[in-house]
Amino acid sequence: MTQQPELSPSTRLVVGGRPAHEHNAPVNPPIQMSSTYRQVGPSGIDSYARFTNQSWDGLEQVISDLEGGQLPGLLFASGMAAVASVLNLVPVGGTILMPAHTYMASVTIANQLEQRGVVKVVRLDIENTESVLEDLTNAAAAAGVDANSVNYAAPKVLLWLESPTNPMLEVADLPAILSAAKSLGIVSAVDNTFATPLGQHPLALGADIVAHSATKSIAGHSDVLLGITVTSNKELYDAMQAYRTSNGAIAGPFEAWLGLRGVRTLALRVEKANANALELARRLKDHPAVQAVRYPGLPEDPGYERAAAQMQSFGCVLSITLDATPEQTDDVLRALQVWTPATSLGGVESLVERRRRHAAEPDSIPESLLRLSVGIEDVEDLYADLVTAINATVLGEEK
Repeated sequence: MTQQPELSPSTRLVVGGRPAHEHNAPVNPPIQMSSTYRQVGPSGIDSYARFTNQSWDGLEQVISDLEGGQLPGLLFASGMAAVASVLNLVPVGGTILMPAHTYMASVTIANQLEQRGVVKVVRLDIENTESVLEDLTNAAAAAGVDANSVNYAAPKVLLWLESPTNPMLEVADLPAILSAAKSLGIVSAVDNTFATPLGQHPLALGADIVAHSATKSIAGHSDVLLGITVTSNKELYDAMQAYRTSNGAIAGPFEAWLGLRGVRTLALRVEKANANALELARRLKDHPAVQAVRYPGLPEDPGYERAAAQMQSFGCVLSITLDATPEQTDDVLRALQVWTPATSLGGVESLVERRRRHAAEPDSIPESLLRLSVGIEDVEDLYADLVTAINATVLGEEK
């Protein structure tokens, strides 16, 4: 990569992916709006916009640099296109291991592959490291793989991780689990969307691939769909790039430009949103209508020690479980004035959602669990709005 290693991450976010420092050069990169390119003779990689577009380069460079990748990132049309490029690496007869609680759309892709007879899916109790290591050992033995026989382009066993998980905020012991996977010949990928590239570095912890829904904190303004993967393994890079090209899972040039513009302020947004999230978690854990709060930045959270050891910051997402019926929980959302009831996360605005409204969420997700994506508003306004709605709806207090 081209970034100077002595620069801080917040500086690299701002200076990365810019045009060369030349007289009269633009400060921002141009948007390359062309579906095809002039060529005579043998076809090259720049012959068609499904193969490459210079508008992708800046964001791919910046995110790979932040994640410590030795190759450029791969930009996709959406977070799920990025996820699909990883899960579809597994050949017929292979195995995908993933947490019992993980983003439901990722689970959907894995389940579809299993229903078609392509793979076997094994669900993990990600907070129980001992059981995870046992599951990894069993999967490697059944597949006949070891550290000396890894086919990265078509791994027989793939470990897909989230930490913290969506929406339960469980924290995996990433160093222990990723080290075990590598020693067993299991290819590993970590969805790092919740933590962001500023909050956690899965490649440094032993992962082979890191993936992001760049729709979320990276772009940061709830106005674009993007995904990205990063790896330092050339076989994995080539396989995911081939998937992107053949499936047309490419980002549009304007969307890529918006993503690069958005990432410039990632450090500022993360600092403010994470501080807000921690303060809300501290206050809400003592509210009489709140049964439970999960946020890895709370010292009393079950995942705190792990998170403190492997994360640089704890993220903008927390979950609360209300002492309420599903109907009351939905009424809380209807009463909000500052928070927006909507799916997604990582934007400048605060979003909240009852996750069990989605049929694909497992029964182990409480009906009254709210996933809160905390934005950059004043924390006093966020707290007052949420507590007023909870008090009026659940406790029956007058507004």
